[in-house]
Amino acid sequence: MAIRVKLTKSPIGYPKDQKAALKALGLTKMHRVRELADNPAVRGQIAKVAHLVTVEEAK
Repeated sequence: MAIRVKLTKSPIGYPKDQKAALKALGLTKMHRVRELADNPAVRGQIAKVAHLVTVEEAK
């Protein structure tokens, strides 16, 4: 299974650890979309920045 993550809100003004989580997910620019493996590590990073991204199941 895979999930699709899109950066929908700018991380400017948010803590460094949240910016680092976005970088680890590969979301370095606005509206960038990444398909990632659905595992606990990725889910944890997404939970940390849930207010900045949208998540959907990849087809």
